[in-house]
Amino acid sequence: QLVESGGGLVQAGDSLRLSCAPSGRTFSGYTMGWFRQAPGKEREFVAAISWSGGSTYYANSVKGRFTTSRDNAKNTVYLQMNSLKPGDTAVYYCAADLLPSSSWDTTPYRYLEVWGQGTLVTVSS
Repeated sequence: QLVESGGGLVQAGDSLRLSCAPSGRTFSGYTMGWFRQAPGKEREFVAAISWSGGSTYYANSVKGRFTTSRDNAKNTVYLQMNSLKPGDTAVYYCAADLLPSSSWDTTPYRYLEVWGQGTLVTVSS
């Protein structure tokens, strides 16, 4: 029910912006966010943003480099990724849930309500 776009192959130090939009419904009042899963690793929290956009929360590994935002008029959430590193290589997933953004990093990802299919980001050195 969520569709991500914007992934691709970039070089270290480059920027990339991911987008996520619902398909078929509007997630009014929902927190939305991003997780990623690198090959052979568990899915990990990246960022989350409240419905109003007034509250954002980031994993320490991306803080200061990634920014999430949303445009509720367009029903779209974004993840701006700057200063990309090879360690950022992963499939990035968009998710939506009613949990507050501050809870997303400690909530097992399986408990979140809605997921996208993921978009691959590859950062070469």
